[in-house]
Amino acid sequence: MTLTHASSELENKPPTAGVPQGGDVLAWGNDCLTLHILHGAHMAPRLLTIGHAQLPLPDLEGLRRSSLPIVEIALAGDGRHGTAGKRHVDGAAAQRLRLIEVRESETHGVARLCLLARDPETGLEATVYYELAPGSSVLRCWTELRAGASAVGLEYVSSLVLSGLGHSRDWEEGMGLWQAANPWSGEFRWRRASLAERGLYNVGMVEYEQVGSKNRIALTSTGAWSTAEHLPMGILEDLATGTMLAWQVEHNGAWHYELGDRYNDLYLAVSGPTAAEHQWALTLQPGEAFTTVPSAVAVVPAGGIDAVTAELTAYRRRIRRPHTDNVELPVIYNDFLNGLMSDPTTAKERPLIAAASAVGVEVFCIDAGWYDDENGGWWDSVGEWEPSVTRFPDGGLAGLIAEIRAAGMKPGLWLEPEVVGARSRIAEQLPAEAFFVRSGQRIKEWGRYQLDLRHPAAKSHLDGVVDRLMADFDLAYLKLDYNVDIGAGTDLNGATGAGLLEHNRAYLEWVSAVMDRHPGLTVEGCAAGGSRTDGASGAVFPIQSLTDQQDFVKTPPISAAAPLAIAPEQSGVWASVDGSMGDEQLAFSIASALLSRVHLGGRIDTLSPGQLGVIRAGLDAYKALRADISSSVPTFPLGLPGWRDNWIAQGARLGERTLAVIVHRRGGEEQQSIDLPAWLGEHPSATVAYPPWGAADAIVLPAAAGAAVLNVTLAQENSARLILLHA
Repeated sequence: MTLTHASSELENKPPTAGVPQGGDVLAWGNDCLTLHILHGAHMAPRLLTIGHAQLPLPDLEGLRRSSLPIVEIALAGDGRHGTAGKRHVDGAAAQRLRLIEVRESETHGVARLCLLARDPETGLEATVYYELAPGSSVLRCWTELRAGASAVGLEYVSSLVLSGLGHSRDWEEGMGLWQAANPWSGEFRWRRASLAERGLYNVGMVEYEQVGSKNRIALTSTGAWSTAEHLPMGILEDLATGTMLAWQVEHNGAWHYELGDRYNDLYLAVSGPTAAEHQWALTLQPGEAFTTVPSAVAVVPAGGIDAVTAELTAYRRRIRRPHTDNVELPVIYNDFLNGLMSDPTTAKERPLIAAASAVGVEVFCIDAGWYDDENGGWWDSVGEWEPSVTRFPDGGLAGLIAEIRAAGMKPGLWLEPEVVGARSRIAEQLPAEAFFVRSGQRIKEWGRYQLDLRHPAAKSHLDGVVDRLMADFDLAYLKLDYNVDIGAGTDLNGATGAGLLEHNRAYLEWVSAVMDRHPGLTVEGCAAGGSRTDGASGAVFPIQSLTDQQDFVKTPPISAAAPLAIAPEQSGVWASVDGSMGDEQLAFSIASALLSRVHLGGRIDTLSPGQLGVIRAGLDAYKALRADISSSVPTFPLGLPGWRDNWIAQGARLGERTLAVIVHRRGGEEQQSIDLPAWLGEHPSATVAYPPWGAADAIVLPAAAGAAVLNVTLAQENSARLILLHA
C-alpha cells in the first residue's frame, strides 16, 4: 500500500468561483487502485477519484468543482447548503468537516485507511474507513460518527460517496446504468439503460452557475426483505470504453443509493436506511457513536460483466465467515419444493429418504411442517418449534432422523426464527418489548408477530430452541427462512427505521453465535426464496436460497445470473424432478445446479430405476467438479440471461486450464454457437460431462480471429449439457 502527502500544485491555479481552493492531495492505494483525497484547512476532505492502474489518471484540477466530501451527513435542523431537493448531497455538516487525522493499519494483509474529520460547529467526528486487499480492484468503505460535547440528530449518513464519475464524458447517452430487478421467483433480472433513459439529463443550467438538474436516479429498498424488489447493486458503464464501476450495499434490511448530476459530472451516494426513505433517525448523545452499513465499489477497466463478477466474487470470498460447507459442498435434498410442500410424515418421508440415498444425497433436510399437529394450521401458530406428536408415529421425529442417518445422510430441519404466530403461546409468554411495535401496537403481518432480536428475551428464546434441537437431534443443517416483510420497522426505543436496522444487525450476530456454539452446523439463509440475497447475509450464511421458482424450465435464467450477486458455492439452486419427466427434462433440471450448490427437490420417490440413474449421473458429475467450484471464476458465455431467452449459458473457470459451461436450450433453433475465451487457445478439447448420452452434441470449431467457437446442438427443447473445455 502507498500513502503519500504532497503539497498540491492545484493551489497555484487561478481561483474559480464556487470551487474549493488550495489544499493538499493525499494518495493511497494498492497495485490496482489509488484514491486521491483533497484536503485543506478551509475545505472538507474530498475523494476526488479512485484511479485504476490500467486507466489514465483524470485531471485532478477538473474534478475539484464537482467533488464532494468523503461522507455526506444530514443533521436534524441543519439541512443542505448550496442546493435543495431530494438528493442526499451538499449536507451543511459534511461541508463543515475538516480533516484532523490520517491513520493506516493492516490486518491479515488487508490495508485500511482511516480519515478522521471533525465538524467544528457541532463537535461531531466522522471517521471514514477504506479497505483494500492486495491485487484487488474492490474498495470497501464505511463511516463511524461520534457525537462531541453536544447531542446531534442524524437523518442521513452515507456509506460511500464518490464523485467525478462522468468527468469529460457525454454521460447522458454515453454511460449506461445496470440495475437488477429481483422479483419473487424470477430473481436477478439485470438490465442496462442509458442515464437519459433512466431519467437523468444534462439540462444545461450549469452554464448559468447552477449545480445541475437536481434530479437523481434512486433505488431504494424498504422493509425487512433487502432484495424483494431489487438487488442492492448497480454498475455504471462507459459505453465507449467498456470501463465499469460496480457497487453493492452490504445490509440485510433497508438501503438506498442514488446517482445524480452535479456541475456537469456524476456522483454516487450509497447508504443504509435514511429519514426520507425509511423513517430512520438517530440521536447521538455526547460520546455516542453510530456506524453505517458497509459498501463496496469495484473499478474494472476492461472485460465487461465477466470481469466485474470475477472481482466481486473474490472480494465476497474474502470478507465472508469461513465455513467447511463452502469447501465440502455436500449435495442437499430438501423435501419442500414440488415435494411434500410443508406436509411431512414418517410415511411420506421414508420413500424420499430411500430415493435420496440411492442417488448419492449427503444432507437430507426436512422442511416446514415438522412441528404441525393441525394438518396445515401451523402458519399463525409457530413459535415453540416442538416436534409434532402425530406426524411421526414410529419413534417420533428422532426416529425419522435416525433413519436418515442410517441411510448414510446427515439430517437437517427448517426453521423460521424471526416470527411468532399470533395463536402461539410464545406470543403471550415473551414480554411485549420482545416484539416489533409501531404507534404502541404490536405489529401483525399475515397472522404473525416479529421478534425483536435486540431484546434479550427474544434472543434467549431462540437460543433455547436451537440448542434444544441440536441436543435432541444433533443436526448437521438448519434452514432459516423468513416469509413476511414486517414493514418500516419498530419504533420501540427509537425511530422506526433505526429499530429495524438494529434488529437486522442483531439477527446476523445471532446466526453467527449459533454457528460459533455449534461449529459442525451449516445454516442456510432463506427469505421467501431470494428476498435477502444481499452482501451482509452472504458474509454470514455459508449457503443461501436463491428462489422459490417451481417450474424447472424457468430456473436457468435465475441460476445462471446469480453469480453476479453471490458466490457460486453459496448459491442453493433447486433441481426439482419427478417421475413424470423425460430423461432430457431430468438432465435439464439437474444441470441448472451443477456449477453452484445442488438443492435436489421434488418427488424423487416417483422416479423409476432408470430415472434414478439419470439423477445419480448428474450428482456424480457434480461431485467430480465441486473441489474446484469454491475457487471457480464465474462467466457468462452468452451474456447475462434474459427471462425469456431460448438459450442460456453459465460458465465457470475451474483452475488454470478448464472452462465448464452449462448450456440450456428452452426453445428456438437447435444449434447455438458460443465464442470461447482466448486463454483456451485455438484448439481446446470439449467433453460432455453430463448427461451420459450427450457426447456428440458439442464440438469445437476454429475461428478466424484465433479463438475457438463451441457449437452445441440440442434437438429437443428443454434439454441441457454440461461441457468441459480444456486448454
